[in-house]
Formats: sequence, C-alpha cells, structure tokens
Amino acid sequence: MRKVMEIGGIVAAAVLIAFGIASIVLATNGRDTVSANLKTQQITGTPDMASDSTAIAGEVKAITASQQALVKKFKAVGVTFTPSAVSIPGCSVAGQQVTSGDSARCFAQYMFIHAMGGTNGLVYSQMGRYVAKPNTPFKYTDGNGGVSPSATPAIISKYAQTDPKTGQPLSNGARNLWIDQIALSTALNASYMADQISLFGVVVGVALLLSGVGFGILAIGGALRNPDTAFARLHKKEAGAAAAPSA
Repeated sequence: MRKVMEIGGIVAAAVLIAFGIASIVLATNGRDTVSANLKTQQITGTPDMASDSTAIAGEVKAITASQQALVKKFKAVGVTFTPSAVSIPGCSVAGQQVTSGDSARCFAQYMFIHAMGGTNGLVYSQMGRYVAKPNTPFKYTDGNGGVSPSATPAIISKYAQTDPKTGQPLSNGARNLWIDQIALSTALNASYMADQISLFGVVVGVALLLSGVGFGILAIGGALRNPDTAFARLHKKEAGAAAAPSA
C-alpha cells in the first residue's frame, strides 16, 4: 500500500510540475500578445498626460466648474443633476508609447478627462441623442446643447433639430464623441485586465511548480516509507535525551 502511495505521490508531483510549466508558458504568451497588440496601435500619450501637468489640472478644474454650474441651472428648473467625479490620475504616459496593461489603463484615465472636457462634464447617460433647437427650454435639454436624455417622443419631435436633407433629428456630436471614448477606453482597460490575469497566471504557475517539486522530493526521498512522523522522531529524541544519566 505504501508503494502505491509513493507512486501516486510521484505522479501527482509530475502533474503539478506540468501544470505549473503550462501555466507559466500560457501566461507569458498572454502578456506578450497584449504588449504586441498595443504596440501595433502606436498609441502615444499627449504631453498633458502627466499627474503634474498644469494643463490637465486646468482641464479638471474647468470640468468641475462646468458641472457645478449645471447643478445650479438644473436645480433652478426642478431637475436633479448628479455630476460624475473627475480627478487627476497618479500615473503618467506623457510622450510615452502605450505598450503594457498599466500604461493602457493610465492612458484610458486621461482620455476620460479629455472626453469630459469635450462634453462640459457630462457622461454618456446624461446627454441627449439629438441636438436641441436654440430656444429650447433649459429643462428639456441636457445642459450641453442636446435634447434631454429623458425627453418624451413628443418633446423630441418639438425641440430636436432636424436635418434639412433627410428630415430626421440631428445626432448629438458630443454624445457620439463619448461613444468613441467608451469604445477605446474599454479596449484599453481590457488590455490591463488581461495583463493582470497573465501576471496572476505566472504566480500560480510558479506556485504549482514549487509544490510539484517539493511533493516529488518527499515522495522520491521515501517520506512515506517511515511510519514515524517527523514530530514523533523529534519526541523520541527529546525523551531519550531526558532519560540519559547525568555525569
């Protein structure tokens, strides 16, 4: 029975080592794929994409001021407006090419600020689909030139600008800008997630590899052959030392 356990221990060790190596190889290939694809896109951070940039600080300040102004305007017409917080990231990719998950996530954070600057502090859900007419009452707008996103079909029909060629309502360019930002930032954040998962795979692979090696050493070294455990042998040694006559 002990022989079967030894063989089983060796087989288990071999399986752990194989899975560890496979995990490391797959995780490494995953990180390389992420890096290669990011390099192909040739994305480079703009000069203001730095935590100590005065330009980005000024943009964040302007966005916050615009949001506060919208809160007051909407409150005056009985509409609740909750702005999304904007802060300066602690990372920097100014003048640097995006080649890793970390730099991709950093670029996405600064791109969020730029998009917020282009929409005067509004996120996608706060912008209307169509452009509002110049004299549209403020409560029927999104505060940035678009029809309110909660407007009824009747309000849209009455206050949305129409294309003279097609007769259809004009699309809100600011909202379309946000759609582009969401698409790219989602891809960049997915690259960051894939990079982190690959790193976790390497850690797990190393753990499996070390566990397999240790398990194999115990099995091959005959740890299962001796019926006495290490604690039992230590106890016997201590008992023998205590029973030895003193000179």
